[in-house]
Amino acid sequence: MSQQRQTAPVVADITDLSHDGRGVARVNGKAVFVHGALPGEQVELRFLRRRRKYDEAEAISVITASSDRIEPRCAHAQMCGGCAFQHLDITAQRAFKQHQLVENLRRIGQLEISAEQIAQPLIAADWQYRRKARLSVRYVHKKQRVLVGFRERRGSFVADCRECHVLRPEVAAQLPALAQLVESLSIKDRIAQFEVACDDTSAALIVRHLEAFNDQDLELLKRFSADTGIAIYLQPKGPDTIHRLAPEQHQLSYLIDDGQISIDFEPSDFVQVNGPLNQAMVKQALEWLQPQPDEQVLDLFCGLGNFSLPLARRTGRVVGVEGANELVQRARLNAQSNALDNTEFYVADLSEPPRDAAWVNQDYGCILLDPPRSGAEACLPFIAASKAHTVLYVSCQPASLARDIGILVNQYGFTLAKVGIMDMFPHTAHVESMALLTRHG
Repeated sequence: MSQQRQTAPVVADITDLSHDGRGVARVNGKAVFVHGALPGEQVELRFLRRRRKYDEAEAISVITASSDRIEPRCAHAQMCGGCAFQHLDITAQRAFKQHQLVENLRRIGQLEISAEQIAQPLIAADWQYRRKARLSVRYVHKKQRVLVGFRERRGSFVADCRECHVLRPEVAAQLPALAQLVESLSIKDRIAQFEVACDDTSAALIVRHLEAFNDQDLELLKRFSADTGIAIYLQPKGPDTIHRLAPEQHQLSYLIDDGQISIDFEPSDFVQVNGPLNQAMVKQALEWLQPQPDEQVLDLFCGLGNFSLPLARRTGRVVGVEGANELVQRARLNAQSNALDNTEFYVADLSEPPRDAAWVNQDYGCILLDPPRSGAEACLPFIAASKAHTVLYVSCQPASLARDIGILVNQYGFTLAKVGIMDMFPHTAHVESMALLTRHG
């Protein structure tokens, strides 16, 4: 990769959107991916990088605008990497994501998708939804200032964010105050990041610091917590060193299943980033899966029990399997605190084919899986060999979803009943989806 020298702007027609939300043009026969451009537009662009097979550029002016173009809500939208699509109407964003899903199923999964199989997009909060985030922190010596925010779209610079319209308001409103807080610390140039975690009513920040705080620093952090109501956790080294500084007592939790289930979690735990969408997702999963009262259901990649516990209220028994031991321990505690004694949770590396284990050699009527971006390819032969008549696949990566569903349908005889996107990350190019597969006999 080489950085392009400054050249005169070029006028180009945008014909498509790439998977990451950049406009696609051709200049002198070569593909160019253009930040901030939309299909149907003619833009003036400036090259950023030259590569062997394609170039990268940014739109510096729009000559002919798309009818789907809107004014970004956030003043930082052009340079902040936290969003990619604030200039695109929300309905068009969802159409783009649905198109990405269907194209992946066709191209990778070798599946022809009918209109009857495509579910309506699952939607919830569009703004102030993001309850998990990682904010970079950097002290800029030349400016004698601290910057707190997402990284810029290009490079490793930190966006100077004074506002954010996708973060939960408890944290977004404190971005300037967080920068001032870091500036007041003795090790202001040794703070690496803030990890944000919010529940239904409160917020927490994990402060990743590369040197020890002195007593005055700790008092300043405690005062910030008392003034804002945001819990402060410290992380001096790896994830196992995270510990709460203030207040003395604090527990994050969220409600699902019409308020019938409460899930406790720690600030570093994985939880779905969009709380309202997560509630809608759990509800749709239950409606699609239709577990029966006398069935046993398997929940692979179960995490804290986000699906396991609502399922346990409706079926005979639920078995959850997860790779992280600390999540399994918390899933067990969550089942106990919700008085659900028809659950079992196991630790297993699901990136490897399931071997002989207590949970493997059991009969399941339904299987739900919510794997990481890499998908669940290693689990597919086990799923096929099981007696499960229904499989619900929740995905955060359309390519791995398409691969896995293609295998289940084309090699193992499942039928894709329906599939659709879930807009978990509005104003970004992230595509989350849910698919229902069935088989008979």
